[in-house]
Amino acid sequence: QVKLVESGGGSVETGGSLRLTCEASGITNTYSMGWFRQSPGKRRERLAVINSRRTHYDDTAVKGRITIAKDSAGNTVYLQMNNLKAEDTAMYSCAAWHGFDFARSPDYWGQEFQVTVSS
Repeated sequence: QVKLVESGGGSVETGGSLRLTCEASGITNTYSMGWFRQSPGKRRERLAVINSRRTHYDDTAVKGRITIAKDSAGNTVYLQMNNLKAEDTAMYSCAAWHGFDFARSPDYWGQEFQVTVSS
């Protein structure tokens, strides 16, 4: 059974940084993982995805300020977020799905958590 456990959310001042962590169990190196967020009143958007073959950053307002990475075992995925802005305030979550197709919808989701950026 796949389980995703996130950490690293919370409050930060404008211009600050956060590193989000998603620890996965029950997956193999044939899975893809990604980070998503949903701001109040907006649709959930995908930020970045990664698997053992490549990474991809979606064209969002946070692109260029984030870096997705995974550990050598491939079970933990990080999202480094820099120069955070108030509009980055949202509920964040990670997700996983089987295979290398980034166009697939996730099969598994972690628990959403809050990131708040304030001045």
